[in-house]
Amino acid sequence: MMVLALRSRWPGLRFLAVGTVVGVVSWAVLIGLVLSVALVVTLPLLPRVARLARDLAAFERRRVGRFLGAPVPAPPEPAAWDLATALTDPTSRRDVLWLLHQAPGGLVLGALAVGSPVGAVQNAVIAAVWPLAPGITTTLDVPVASWGDAVLALATALGYGGLGWFLVAPAAAWWARLEAARLAPPEQSLVERLAEVTATRADALEAHGNELRRIERSLHDGTQNRLVAVVMHLGMAERVLRRDPAAALPMLLTAQNAASDALAELRDVVRGIHPPVLVDRGLTGAVASLVAHCAIPCSYDESPVPRLPAAVEAAAYFVVAEALTNAVKHSGATRITVRLGLDAGVLRVEVADDGRGGADDALGTGLLGIRHRVAAFDGATEVNSPVGGPTTLRAAIPIGS
Repeated sequence: MMVLALRSRWPGLRFLAVGTVVGVVSWAVLIGLVLSVALVVTLPLLPRVARLARDLAAFERRRVGRFLGAPVPAPPEPAAWDLATALTDPTSRRDVLWLLHQAPGGLVLGALAVGSPVGAVQNAVIAAVWPLAPGITTTLDVPVASWGDAVLALATALGYGGLGWFLVAPAAAWWARLEAARLAPPEQSLVERLAEVTATRADALEAHGNELRRIERSLHDGTQNRLVAVVMHLGMAERVLRRDPAAALPMLLTAQNAASDALAELRDVVRGIHPPVLVDRGLTGAVASLVAHCAIPCSYDESPVPRLPAAVEAAAYFVVAEALTNAVKHSGATRITVRLGLDAGVLRVEVADDGRGGADDALGTGLLGIRHRVAAFDGATEVNSPVGGPTTLRAAIPIGS
């Protein structure tokens, strides 16, 4: 029974103990935020410190969700972490408010969780060994110089143990619920989030329908017509072969060429569904191939990216491909830069050019298709393209668990 009772209190003890570490890190992040804002020269560091706060909140959100047995809703991920995001994003402000209560609260409750068993053990040991060290003091700074004092030390140990036994579990449950309320988006944000998810689902269905129609057109207008031509030429060759075998050879060659063209068309369709280069070389290799074949001088700034789910890799590949196509056709740029990196479970894609700018979804330059493709993964797309340039496209694609 005692073992079962101890086991039932262990999750709360561990939750609050780890919260001590989170509290210490929260103090460090808070100090970093203050220094970033107070000193003008350190203001460019604010986005990085704000991102640390977001990552710490995400860690605590997962930890609280595991303890309560119910996931805590997470805010949407911004497409880019820059100074404007750090200063204006409502979720960043909520992160700061959470840090202000987590930093002291986590330390105080962590001290309860850690101090109660440590105090119980320490005072019990003092009560047992005082004859070897006369005058030793308990954790309450009471000297132990007799067996009566030792009994008081043992009572102090029991007091510490009782404090932990009766308070740690309810304190952990109360703190976890408070953390969940602090970390979850506000109710209005959840309503907006539901509307966003509904719109995202509609965009995903529309993108899926457009893709199916594109594949159908490609097969109907291209591959099917070429295969019909192959059948017609083979039929003509069969009729001529009965009369003049030598005259049938050009028709057979024509049918062979038509079959080769049909095969090439079919390969293009398959490549449009999921490029084989992604299977062979992964996302980084596939993007490197796009950069290498770009008609405008293009550089590739790549961070290490492991193999990702096939759908995520395909989405990122098409984002880069479409962005490069747009830049070549419409920007008049002389230089393009492509950046690819994985950051806290989010694949970040950036394509920047030094062209004339003015990119707009309404102009039919493929940006709307990029937004729909990224939105299907609950991601975000940001386009910064003032008239006169430059143009920067950023996409954030969550890779899932």
